[in-house]
Amino acid sequence: MGSFELSDRSRRLLATLVHEYIETGEPVPSQALARLSGLGVSSATVRTVLAQLEEAGYVHQPHTSAGRVPTDLGYRAFVDLLLEGRTPGRPPADVEHQLREQAERSPLVEDLLASVSHVVSRAARHVCFALADQHVSVLQRIEFITLGGGRVLVVVVSGGSQVTQKVVDAGEDVSPDDLVHAANYLNTEFAGVPLVNVRAAVLARLQQERTLYDQLLARALRLAQQTLADLPSQSAFHVEGAATLLATGDDVSMAMLRALFEMMEEKERMVHLLNQYIDGPGLTVVIGAEHTSPHLRPFSLVASTTVDGGAIRTVGVIGPRRMHYSRAISLVVGTTQVVSRVLRYAH
Repeated sequence: MGSFELSDRSRRLLATLVHEYIETGEPVPSQALARLSGLGVSSATVRTVLAQLEEAGYVHQPHTSAGRVPTDLGYRAFVDLLLEGRTPGRPPADVEHQLREQAERSPLVEDLLASVSHVVSRAARHVCFALADQHVSVLQRIEFITLGGGRVLVVVVSGGSQVTQKVVDAGEDVSPDDLVHAANYLNTEFAGVPLVNVRAAVLARLQQERTLYDQLLARALRLAQQTLADLPSQSAFHVEGAATLLATGDDVSMAMLRALFEMMEEKERMVHLLNQYIDGPGLTVVIGAEHTSPHLRPFSLVASTTVDGGAIRTVGVIGPRRMHYSRAISLVVGTTQVVSRVLRYAH
């Protein structure tokens, strides 16, 4: 964030500005803000606060207009404010009704997720995706075998005695003893943990500086990361509603839309990206420039994840940065709860 510390008044004015811009799509002038904020302050005071917000990077002024519009940082501050006072939302009653009807016709998770992406996309008027790791593979053990020349054969045994083998380049010759110690460390730490969680934990530890002091530990984590980075996905993934983006009227070019459509077509790529964002249950909001993929930076993503027994399920929407965040958050959080309830009753 900028060095400018948001006061209560600044936060309220910023929230009012973002809310009004989401509703109208028009830059918001200071006179309108003075009236809408309910703070009882003059337009001159509002202009002073707006100048500070602009300098700190929360808003900017399109050159053709006297009004201001939020930046990605402004949207982020607005969403953080929303979440501070948020009570768990419920989806519209018709969304819950349609999902229950679908579950009665077919209790298969795959069918329900297809229905979720369709129903939520229509309710949100954004792209909707539904993702599930049905039977999350759990790590039983990992083994490293040196092949010489810095190459290591990695054997991963996961739930149901499923064996995956992969040759990775360690970048240097590693002694068999060191590889045994590295495998022992990973097995002690992660045996019995779902592979998707192992992947997230390994990445997190690699980013902690202390692991770099221990060469053996760092090597074990690097080998694990190289191995788990592209394990075959066991995900069910449904996405729908791309056409809604054409009708938003927002500043989303055809090139941006084409890039998003391509990502949606390559489902493995989309699942891989989502797994980078979603590391556990709860709400995930990624706005504009916060995306790791440049193709997604014109858009915002709101997703809710539940972990139910061995199943990880995510429902999310992708829309323009000028999306109705409050509605989107209630919709995805409520829908994931409905999916969990419906599946519990169905089985």
